[in-house]
Amino acid sequence: MENQIHYKLVRDKIPEIISKNDGEPIIEILDDIEYKKMLDKKLLEEVNEYLTDDNLEELADITEVILAILKYKKISVLELQNIVKNKRDKKGGFENKIFLKEVIPR
Repeated sequence: MENQIHYKLVRDKIPEIISKNDGEPIIEILDDIEYKKMLDKKLLEEVNEYLTDDNLEELADITEVILAILKYKKISVLELQNIVKNKRDKKGGFENKIFLKEVIPR
């Protein structure tokens, strides 16, 4: 069997799972700067997977990455919810399915 090259951020239990399945994970613990870069890259990866699969599991993965980004930035979920609420109060949500086609100047 050939080595599988990944070079990506993985969930915390993945090395343990690989070991239990007769693999030897080669890992590195990232510094904060590299960790933030990899979180951003992981978010994009998970969003692309969701767009491809339209799957609830992928939404869960996106949420997990967002939670990790919040923790990295030392922002609570409650703080994020307040930001969401404030934006919704000012600009609304997306419930009405409004698709803006054009703006005609007056």
